[in-house]
Amino acid sequence: MTQVTAMFVMFILYGVLPVAGLYLGYRGIKKMTAPKMLEYKAMPQLGYIPEKSLPVEVKTALDQINEKGEKLRVIYGDTNNDGKIDDKDTVNETYIMIQNLMDRHVPLAVTDYRRLHDLDVGDGARADTTKIKHSNVTGKEALLDVLRTINTQFDDLLNASYHQDGQKLLATNRYLQKRFNNPAATADMQKLDSNVSSFSSANTDMEIKAIENPTGATGKNVSAENIKL
Repeated sequence: MTQVTAMFVMFILYGVLPVAGLYLGYRGIKKMTAPKMLEYKAMPQLGYIPEKSLPVEVKTALDQINEKGEKLRVIYGDTNNDGKIDDKDTVNETYIMIQNLMDRHVPLAVTDYRRLHDLDVGDGARADTTKIKHSNVTGKEALLDVLRTINTQFDDLLNASYHQDGQKLLATNRYLQKRFNNPAATADMQKLDSNVSSFSSANTDMEIKAIENPTGATGKNVSAENIKL
């Protein structure tokens, strides 16, 4: 081993590896001690929220709104049923309302609550215990009222969509029963099919006779030039 190679190995062993170990250890400790962040994919405007900054009831309500809102966006946004929401879909007022609730009203309400929470120099209990002036609710209760109102509206939309699609199924079944269980309609269809078959059979017999015996109506022979196949 040459002197240059030995110096290179010593540099790796006593220089690069210790520094890399310290860096990886720092990243691991930082990741383990970092607060858990909440993410709501259907409401990206909320961003990443520290889990400890929201009460359990608020997190539960946000989870429900996130799940229901994602379903409603597809139901009312994907009007051509191609599996995606794009410029080909027809935008309606219900879809715009859902968008506004999830993109503006929910993030704004959560931001206002977190601002109240951060005003407290302690553990943030003020927003959960102190009633807002000229009201009978705390900051936490005010936020929960907003989320309950949106949650109820989403439940109503989901119920309306369920009953609307259910009526379509019932209408389809009524049509099929009327179509296949009506004896008169079935007899008419069979009679029509029989007439079509008889007509086709008669035409076929006439064409065969004309080819086998190419004569005109007066019984005279018809030249080959007058026969069209």
